[in-house]
Amino acid sequence: MSILADAVRKGCEDIILGGKKVMIITEIILSKKSQSDVLIHMNLQINSCDQNLNRCCEIIELNSQIQGQLFTILNETSREGGHYAGMETIKTRLLPWLGTSCATSGRLFETNSSLIQDSIEKEKQLRELDINQTCQLQELQEELTSTRLQLNRVQQELKTSCAQEKDALKKLDRLNDYEQQIQILRDEISILDAQKSVLRSRLARSRSPSPTSRSLSPLRLRSCSPGRARRTNASRRSGLLARFGDIYAEERLDAETLLRTYISDMEMVRRIIYIAAVESFHAAKMAYRQFKIRVRETLSLGHSGPESLEDAVLDYIVRHEDLYDVQASVNEVIRCMNINPKISFPPEIDFIVISTLIRELCRVAFSMQTLIPPLDIAFSTDGELFSETKYHRSLDSDFTAVLVAYHVWPALMENNVVVLKGEAVTKRGALCCRRSRSKSRSRSCSRNSSPLRCRHLSRSCSPSLRSGSPRR
Repeated sequence: MSILADAVRKGCEDIILGGKKVMIITEIILSKKSQSDVLIHMNLQINSCDQNLNRCCEIIELNSQIQGQLFTILNETSREGGHYAGMETIKTRLLPWLGTSCATSGRLFETNSSLIQDSIEKEKQLRELDINQTCQLQELQEELTSTRLQLNRVQQELKTSCAQEKDALKKLDRLNDYEQQIQILRDEISILDAQKSVLRSRLARSRSPSPTSRSLSPLRLRSCSPGRARRTNASRRSGLLARFGDIYAEERLDAETLLRTYISDMEMVRRIIYIAAVESFHAAKMAYRQFKIRVRETLSLGHSGPESLEDAVLDYIVRHEDLYDVQASVNEVIRCMNINPKISFPPEIDFIVISTLIRELCRVAFSMQTLIPPLDIAFSTDGELFSETKYHRSLDSDFTAVLVAYHVWPALMENNVVVLKGEAVTKRGALCCRRSRSKSRSRSCSRNSSPLRCRHLSRSCSPSLRSGSPRR
């Protein structure tokens, strides 16, 4: 190394060893070393890992070439001194340096080996993790796919069950219709059998004349089969309840729309419709009593049979409800509305504009009297305590008020039990408002008693004069 250092310092020298000339071009070596140093200090920071390793390998190769030349020089030099020349120098300088260099290179090799081994293991772990994650991802995708398939299957089953349920409901409705038709046919058959027995009895009586057979009226000849009213009571009751609800939802709203074209006060419109419903039930009940009395008087003359007279009368009324003079009841309702102090109407318009609603209410009320027990509307007054069991509150009501300001629709009762709720408007101070309104109306009536009376009389006569339609 000293020779190499001297050669480097001197530039280029000729070394004569054993008659051989060895030339070391130190400039080339120095130029290579400087280039390698520059590459080590610069390229390690800007090059990639592979590029830096390649450069380091090149430097090691150059270093090995230089070391080979140095050991060649060392060998030739030691030969010039004989067997024992240069031993002291080798022992004191070369061997310790070689030991130190080997130990250092060994440690570096071990360190590099451990780092390489660690990197290999980490790469292996990363590959394993990647493989595991890929497998887990595939499993999750498979589970997701199976879940979607199950969800689609469940949805299809739900759709199928819904369709089956709809089909079952349709079949059930058809079955109910068939049962009703069968029941109707059975009723008709029983009626025909009863009529057949009646005809046979009449035929027997005609062969043996008696005073009783001669006094039979035409009304007795139209009598129906015994017990029909009681057998059909439930079906007629459900039908009448449905019809009463339809009148509330359809005819009532039509009448309200019609009245709003003449009256701007919504409260007055509702009062008119409610009083029309109340008066329709009163008129229909009165007509039913009179009709029942006439039928009883007629049937009592020649009644004979297993059923009682009352059942025969009820059966006849149910069979011949078309004989009810509904127009007379409509006229009576309009007459009562004309003299009612709670409602008012423009003088140029008559209450006959809502005759359709009144006619339907009268028919339903008349048919409800044939039920066992009969249906009737609840008694009510303005300013009464609001009852949750009898009425619904209107949307424009004060839900904190406890008194009824006015009624919109009557409640339907059966043996003092509410069957269908009515509708009422609750407001605070309803009783005071009612008293002040009644006082103002009484004052107006006292001031203009004769004109109002004349107008009421003219209105009460108008329906009978205008009504030219046939009785139903």
